[in-house]
Amino acid sequence: MLSRRTLLRATALLPVAAPVLFPGTASAEVPDLAPLPTLNRALFAPHEQRFAPYLATLAPMVNDMDDSGFFAGGWWRTPSASYNARVQEHVFTLAWFYANARPWNPYAGDASLLAALDAALGHYLSLQHSDGSFPEYSRNEHGLAPTGFGIGYLAKTLRILRSAGVLPARQAQLTAALRTAMTWFLNPANRTVWQEPLYFANQTASGLAGAALALKLDPDPTLATGLTEAFARIAATGVSPVGFFYEERGHDMNYNFEVMLPELADAYHHNPDPNLVDMARAFTGFLAYNLLREPDGAGYMVNVAPSTRTSTRWYDEVRPDPDRTALNWTFTHQVPLLSAFMTAREDLAEARAAWAASTEPVTPLAKQDTSPRILTHGLYDERFPSRQQRADAIADLPYLRSDNFVELRRDSGQDFLYVRKPGLYLGGYFGRRASRSRTGLTFLWHPEAGTIICGLNDNNHACWSTVFPGQAPDSNGPLPATYFHGAPGGSEWAGGQAPAAFGIRYGNANVTTDVLVARRTIRRTVTANAAATEQIPLVLHPTDVLTFTDGTQAAFGGSTSATADGFDLRRGGTTIRFRWGTPLQAILAAGTVRYFRDGARRFHALRIPHQGTFDLTVIMG
Repeated sequence: MLSRRTLLRATALLPVAAPVLFPGTASAEVPDLAPLPTLNRALFAPHEQRFAPYLATLAPMVNDMDDSGFFAGGWWRTPSASYNARVQEHVFTLAWFYANARPWNPYAGDASLLAALDAALGHYLSLQHSDGSFPEYSRNEHGLAPTGFGIGYLAKTLRILRSAGVLPARQAQLTAALRTAMTWFLNPANRTVWQEPLYFANQTASGLAGAALALKLDPDPTLATGLTEAFARIAATGVSPVGFFYEERGHDMNYNFEVMLPELADAYHHNPDPNLVDMARAFTGFLAYNLLREPDGAGYMVNVAPSTRTSTRWYDEVRPDPDRTALNWTFTHQVPLLSAFMTAREDLAEARAAWAASTEPVTPLAKQDTSPRILTHGLYDERFPSRQQRADAIADLPYLRSDNFVELRRDSGQDFLYVRKPGLYLGGYFGRRASRSRTGLTFLWHPEAGTIICGLNDNNHACWSTVFPGQAPDSNGPLPATYFHGAPGGSEWAGGQAPAAFGIRYGNANVTTDVLVARRTIRRTVTANAAATEQIPLVLHPTDVLTFTDGTQAAFGGSTSATADGFDLRRGGTTIRFRWGTPLQAILAAGTVRYFRDGARRFHALRIPHQGTFDLTVIMG
C-alpha cells in the first residue's frame, strides 16, 4: 500500500535533471510530528515570541512532507515543486526547533523531527548542481536567488547541527555543498550573480551574508579573499548614486528595506566589512526622503510610486514581531539616522508584553506567509534604539530639519526629485520608467496634516496623472523632465539657499505638464492634445471634511460627484484648497487600499475630465 507521502511525491514528478553533487537516496517514510499542545504565551522570552506562530505551523508543515524530504503542501515559495530549492529553506526551521530546548518547545530533541530534517536536507542537497548552484523555476536552472539564500540557510543549519552534535554525515555534505556553492557564487565572472549594475541586488547580498557565516564556520583563505572582493564589488555595482539598492534597474522599497538591508546586517554580524556600513548609510540617506512621517504618530507613508517590484505602502510606528526590518538595528550605531525608521525598544517591549498577556490562541501561519528569515533575525542580540534616540533621529530627517530645499538625484535616465517649502513637501519621479513604477509627481505632504496625495505603483487608477481614454495615464511610461526657476546649480542657489519658486516641465508626445512650486502653493498646468482626465490619488482620514465649491460634501469611503471648480480639505486645524478655475464634473471614489494597521486612512481617487487643458492650484494651509 502506498503511503500518503509517496502519493504526494507522485504528484511532483521531476523532469530530466542536470548533474548534481548529492544524488537523492531512497529513504524510509518520514514519521509524522505529534500535534502541538496549547501554547502558553507567558513561557516565551520576549525576543523569542516570533517563534510562536512558526511552532504552531511546524507539525502541519512537516506532516505535509513526502518520503523524499520534499516540503510538499505549498507552505513556502512558488512554484511548489520538488525541483524548487527555495521550498527547502525550512530546513533551518526544523533544525532550530530540534536543537533549542525551551519550556514552550515540545519538539526539542524529537526523533521524528530529526528524521524529517535528515530527509529534508537529503532532498535539498540532491538539487544542487555540480557547479554548486541550485534551481528554482526549472530543474536545470542555475539560479541566483536559490543559491544565494540557500548558502545562508544551509550555513545556519550546519552551525545548528554542529552545536547539537547530530547528523554527522549531513554535516560533511553541507560543508562540501557550501564550499562548492560559494566558489560558484563569489566568482566575479559569473554573470548570473554579478552584473553592472546588479539586477536583483538583494539576491546577491543574500549569498554574501551566507558566505560570511560559512567561512566563519570553515575558514578558507581563497574564498575569504573572494568574499572581501565581493563586498567591494557589491558596493560598487549594487548601490545607485541616488542611494537605493538596485532592483530591476530601479528602486523597490520592500526589497531594499525589508530584505537587502537586513541581509547586509546579517553579513555584518559575521564579517564587519566597512563597505556594508557605507551601503547602509547611502540607503538611509535615500530612505530619509521617501518615508513620509505622519504627524499624528501613525507611522510612515511610503513614496511607493517609484517601486519596481512590490507595493509596500506604509510602515507602522510600532512594528511588533514578526518584523522583516528588525535586524536593521545592526547599523543604527554607525548610522544614527536609521533609528528614525526602527521601532523604539520601549514600544516594542510594550507590544510584546501585550502579546504575552493575550488569551487568544496562537494559530498556524498561512501558507506562503512562512518566511524563515523572520526566525534568523532571532539568532542575534537586539539593540533597538530608545524612544529618545529615535526622536532625535526623526528630528534630523531632511524635510523636518529644513523647510526649504530642492534635492534632485539622478541615475541612468531616472530623476528622483524632492522639493520642500515652508508649507509643503513634494516628490516626483521622472525620465525613464523602471518596471512597475509610475512616473510624474508622486506625493504631497503637509507639516501639520501629513500626507495628502500619494500615488501608487503598478496601478493605472492610482497614480497622479493625466489619463487618456482607455485608462491610459501618462505616468505609465517615460516622462522626461526639465527644471527651471532656479534649478540646482543656477545663480539663484548662491549661498546655499533654495530659490523662492521651483519649476518642472515634463511630458511626452501627448501631454506637457508645467509645475510651479512656491512657499505654500503648487500650480500644475496640463496641456494635452486630446480630451483627458486629471487623476489625483488622495489619502483621506475618516475625520477629514472634504467640501466641493458647489457645497457638495464628500462621503468618506464612498463615491461622490460634484460640478465645481475645486474643493476644500479640512484635516484638524489645517485647510488645503484645490482650485481649477472652471466648474467641471469631479468624481471622488474610494478605493480598496487602506493604510496602517488600523486601516483608518483610505485611498480615494479624484477624477476630473477636461477637454485637454487643466490648471490646478493647491494652496497648502
